[in-house]
Amino acid sequence: MTAEWSQWPRRHSRVVDVVVAILLCALATYASRFIDHGNGQGPVVVRPWSPGVFALSATASLALLWRREFPRAVLAITTACGIAIGALGFEVSVFTAGAAFVAMYSLGLWYPDARTAKLAPIVAGGVLLITSLVHDFNPLLTGGRITLVAGDLLAGAFAEAGRNRRNYLAALHARAELAERTREEEARQRVGEERVRIARELHDIVAHHMALAHAQASTAAYLLRSQPDQAQGMLDELAGTTSAALRELKATVGLLREDDSDAPLEPTPGLAQLSELLTSFERTGLTLSLSITGVPRPLSPGADLTAYRIIQEALTNVTKHASTATANVRLVYSRLLLTISISDDGGDASDTVRGDQDSAGQGYGLIGMNERAVSVGGHLRAGRKPGGGFEVTTELPLEPPQSPDDEDKTP
Repeated sequence: MTAEWSQWPRRHSRVVDVVVAILLCALATYASRFIDHGNGQGPVVVRPWSPGVFALSATASLALLWRREFPRAVLAITTACGIAIGALGFEVSVFTAGAAFVAMYSLGLWYPDARTAKLAPIVAGGVLLITSLVHDFNPLLTGGRITLVAGDLLAGAFAEAGRNRRNYLAALHARAELAERTREEEARQRVGEERVRIARELHDIVAHHMALAHAQASTAAYLLRSQPDQAQGMLDELAGTTSAALRELKATVGLLREDDSDAPLEPTPGLAQLSELLTSFERTGLTLSLSITGVPRPLSPGADLTAYRIIQEALTNVTKHASTATANVRLVYSRLLLTISISDDGGDASDTVRGDQDSAGQGYGLIGMNERAVSVGGHLRAGRKPGGGFEVTTELPLEPPQSPDDEDKTP
């Protein structure tokens, strides 16, 4: 109910203008009847109402009906009427020249040129004050002159406040329109980023398990005739590899389906499962060495998954592309960073760049590893070693250490 009443003057602005014009005309006509010498030496003189003051006040009040469309012209007309009232011998005050002060407020609020909107009311108020001084200079400070100065200041202050509020609301409206226009673009961008993330995760899962399955199947085929017992064991491991691949794919794809949101999921891979990851590669015939320098420190969940996936992808590339059966994994813990290096000694300058290209053309191994590192605030380097082979090195931020204040708050 209150909100509806607050909007009523704005919806019926013409009615408000007419009421204001009538009140100002009546107030100016009534105030012109009283003469106060302002020196305390005599009573206030009451004179009969003046048709001239009424005509000038009515003209000024009528001009206010166009104060929104022509604020400068309305200010000039109302100021001229106030000066004419002073020329007739009546005191110029905020009451007899009230229409001029309403016009000052309107000009300061609606005129587009801010400099003119601030300067014109000051000039108009100064002209009215000079007119009052010319009419009767002594005494200098009368009630009418004080109200002239106060009215000029109040008109400027209210106009500035109204202009600032209108600009603020316009800025809010523009921001809302901009948000509405960019909402669809932002949604498309988020969908694209999510597609890249899912594609990267699926790539790592499929590439790893397919490389292991290919190596195990090739070894089983080689051993099938000469060593059938070992071939059977390799086939059993192949079945376990494919089962693990299916489980990880189901868990990843299940996140995209609302009806599977309550299904139990596998734990998120991390460095805690590093030994299992290395064992799976060793079953394919790859010889691995692991070295850890420094005191192991916890990583954030995202960095932990990134470290696991980078090691997984790098070793998968060694299995697929390197002409060697040996690889080295090195973890170095410092105060703020975890440095991970995966290197091999195989290949020469003619070998295909690991993870960058394959026989089918452009691949995404190194691209995906670099994107993962950057997403958690780290960076990755990959390239050939001077003595031969290939090395992937990444630096990931460790979880921030707990401050003493946080330790004190821990229950």
